Amino acid sequence: MKIGYARVSTAEQTTGLQTDALGQAGCERVFDETASGAQRDRPELAKAIEFLRPGDVLVVWKLDRLARSLRQLIETVEDLQARGIGFISITEGIDTTSAGGKLVFHIFGALAEFEREMIRERTVAGLKSAKGRGVKLGRPSALTDEQIAMARSLKASGELTSKQIATQLGVSRATLYRCLSE
Repeated sequence: MKIGYARVSTAEQTTGLQTDALGQAGCERVFDETASGAQRDRPELAKAIEFLRPGDVLVVWKLDRLARSLRQLIETVEDLQARGIGFISITEGIDTTSAGGKLVFHIFGALAEFEREMIRERTVAGLKSAKGRGVKLGRPSALTDEQIAMARSLKASGELTSKQIATQLGVSRATLYRCLSE
């Protein structure tokens, strides 16, 4: 059984074009909703996926209707395949129920993995370069150097407890301890 999923992002849009194409593709049932593609919680998509049984096929008009990112798309289709469910994207001509469609989809997956690895390498190189230039990385300190000096002095004098010092500075005791240990 072919099950369709149609999605638009705003209430001003309609799923008419998509549902027509899904009907022409032979979908016996179509789930449609209005939700941003970036939104992970899409109730109608969840219902469509839950409705699918082994041997069924999930059909979308276009890949971006199912997922906003390539990673999300690959995860979704791999989950479907693990359950014995096929996937078709009408516009892109992808059909994982055929050998050629599986190949195309795996190429997409390999490209996504390559892209993630390139981003990771660039990030590591950028952080290393910034560190080499003396840029302080990470979260900014919750306390200024003056506040840290005052906290050390109060702690050394024994006038106040760590909890009292933290309260006076407006930070947690854990933050105070972390700043004092740096």
